[in-house]
Amino acid sequence: MEKVILQVGGMSCGHCVNAIEGSVGKLSGVHNVNVNLAKGTVAVEFEPSTVTLTAIKEEIDEQGYELA
Repeated sequence: MEKVILQVGGMSCGHCVNAIEGSVGKLSGVHNVNVNLAKGTVAVEFEPSTVTLTAIKEEIDEQGYELA
């Protein structure tokens, strides 16, 4: 299990939190997603043998948010 904290720009409300947590959380191999709106971060716990960090970042990007 690996845990990363990503800086994400463009998040401003509860909808943003739900969009990211929902889409990233559905990826196979992702065990936990926690968005901190105040800090502009997304913490993700995942199994690197199942899902790549690149795939997680792409999912956030597809939701319309910017990785710092």
